Amino acid sequence: MSGKSNPNVRCVTCTAPVNIAVIKYWGKTDETRILPTNPSLSVTLGQDELRAKTSVAASSSFTEDRLWLNGIEQSISSPRIQNVLKEIRRRAHKRKSGDSKNDVVLTQHVHIVSENNFPTAAGLASSAAGYACLVFALGKLFGVHGEISDIARQGSGSACRSLYGGYVLWKMGSKEDGSDSHAVQVQPETHWPQMRSLILVVSDQKKHVGSTEGMQTTVQTSDLMEKRIKLVDKRTAEITKAINERDFPTFAKITMQESNQLHAVCLDTYPPIFYMTDTSRLIVRLVHAINDISGKVKVAYTFDAGPNACLYLLEEDVPRVLSLVRHFFPPSKDMKDSSFVTGLKLDEIKPLSGDISQINIPISEGAVKYVIHTNVGPGPQVLTDPKESLFTSEGKPRLTP
Repeated sequence: MSGKSNPNVRCVTCTAPVNIAVIKYWGKTDETRILPTNPSLSVTLGQDELRAKTSVAASSSFTEDRLWLNGIEQSISSPRIQNVLKEIRRRAHKRKSGDSKNDVVLTQHVHIVSENNFPTAAGLASSAAGYACLVFALGKLFGVHGEISDIARQGSGSACRSLYGGYVLWKMGSKEDGSDSHAVQVQPETHWPQMRSLILVVSDQKKHVGSTEGMQTTVQTSDLMEKRIKLVDKRTAEITKAINERDFPTFAKITMQESNQLHAVCLDTYPPIFYMTDTSRLIVRLVHAINDISGKVKVAYTFDAGPNACLYLLEEDVPRVLSLVRHFFPPSKDMKDSSFVTGLKLDEIKPLSGDISQINIPISEGAVKYVIHTNVGPGPQVLTDPKESLFTSEGKPRLTP
């Protein structure tokens, strides 16, 4: 906490990453427990560029549980937040440690302050990072150890995957109570050092149809959904093999096929759901054009429930691909050129005239707001520096509107 610590307020501050799925999660068999219709697999991205940060505090002076998100107090009565708090407390009671500090916390209310360093609710997996961070921080505060990704799943399904770094599988499970539906790490973030990601932010506004609502409607109305579910196990096995063997062309092809199928299922929903925009589709065309003129698959796109693209590619191909993104989607004239690309530093190059002449898409100025360059990153982290806390020493939020 900032300033002098208060012995009556116990606080933990953590960060957690965004994950972007390559095998998509879309649809639930149980809305309450948040059990998926199929397994999914994701890549955890670097926290320097994309992360949630959460401070949780407990004190005998708190009269109720409270929550602030990005500086604004939110209702804590959401069933999903309540499910997370109840399960953390249940496990903490069950595993009483004998540590007097931990055991005292069990009887106290909590204050929660969370912030993201990226747009919330715009299809950039903000809820996954947020709930993963919340569960990880509460686990530390209450002394809950062991597998907790199944708790994060009860807040936001894909949050379970953000409890691990690298390449992560959310196992569908088969038990009715959901106890075997949790995340496992396929490979750590160090496994494939050359893997990079470019996030092309098309819109930072809240999406028009939330993921929960969209999934429910798809499951109820899409005839294609049944066929999709039958394909997922095979694709999951194939992409896991590609990751293990660092086979980028296979990884990329399945990633794009999965993205296409997710949005085909959304289109088959009644009424149809349109998460991708005209700019999203131009990005798809650009990616396929780059792969065609390269004679091999160099870059893959994937879109979650939103218009923003996540491009996966290898480090050696970033300058060329980024030069073409900048050419066909140049920043608007009122944006500083240096702020168009953020994240990992790299030496940018000018696009090759031979590449430009072979790509037949219109130039769309300002259509991409900015680009985030990142890599594959680790799971949640505890921040030990008191200055990182989002609380004052009295347990009040430092970030207020």
